[in-house]
Amino acid sequence: QVQLVESGGGLVQSGGSLRLSCVASGLIFRINAMAWYRQAPGNERELVASITSGGSTKYSDSVKGRFTISRDNAKNTVYLQMNSLKPEDTAVYYCKVILMSYWGQGTQVTVSS
Repeated sequence: QVQLVESGGGLVQSGGSLRLSCVASGLIFRINAMAWYRQAPGNERELVASITSGGSTKYSDSVKGRFTISRDNAKNTVYLQMNSLKPEDTAVYYCKVILMSYWGQGTQVTVSS
């Protein structure tokens, strides 16, 4: 059974940084593309960043240049480094295996102005 456990969220001031982690189990992590999504209250869940098994990355326009997705296959972990945070980045952040329908429980990120 695939499990995804996110951590690293919290409350930070505008301009600050956070690093999110997602540990995956129950799958062959190194061959799977991974992604981070976020969902703010009243909004649909949106794709923030993705990374292929080979390490190629893509970002939404709203976070490009501020967020960095990376992976450590030895630790079955995908990361999201978030810099220059803005209040509009406030949301619950989820990781996902791109080709599977499994979601973690999410981690709350709150950016105060």
